[in-house]
Amino acid sequence: MLEIAVIEEPAAAEASLDPIRSGILAALAEPGSAAMLAGRLGLPRQKVNYHLKELERHGLVELAEERRKGNVTERIYRACAASYVISPAVLAAVGPDPARSPDQLSARWLLALAARLVQEVGQLVTGAARAGKRVASYGIDAEVRFASAADRAAFADELAQAVAALVSRYHDETAPGGRTHRVVVGLHQKPAPHATSQAEQESPR
Repeated sequence: MLEIAVIEEPAAAEASLDPIRSGILAALAEPGSAAMLAGRLGLPRQKVNYHLKELERHGLVELAEERRKGNVTERIYRACAASYVISPAVLAAVGPDPARSPDQLSARWLLALAARLVQEVGQLVTGAARAGKRVASYGIDAEVRFASAADRAAFADELAQAVAALVSRYHDETAPGGRTHRVVVGLHQKPAPHATSQAEQESPR
């Protein structure tokens, strides 16, 4: 089972978003048959079996084994991944494009960058999984609490200078056999726990 699978087909995304099917996917973290899932989820076996077939058709679950019980063959399924991510590629022409309106101070541009990151890394992960290889990548996740808006702005300036210096030092346009990598750095306020509206967020400073 993969740790994360990327959904790139609109039909598969639609199938995964159905409440019953998403419940089945979660339940299949442990392999089970339609009868077993029906008991776990409190649904008729026939309905579970129908949704299982749809999930299998879209490559979201797979047959783990078949067990013979008398004259009946029990099919045991498992989810293809522990978690799923829907790629912005599903949105096709209406997906966010960072090149459309680049603005380092825009939260919407940051979202567009994040969407492109999911789409591109998703393609790499999918291709690597098919080839039985790993994707060369690196990530940093950190939190910083600023005392003031001025400190936040100074931090952003220093970060931009540091990244620009590193890119300038290591970028080699003429390197034989070189591979282009994308560097994305983002900074955003951390949402307050259980916040449901902008008014519940910490006031920006």
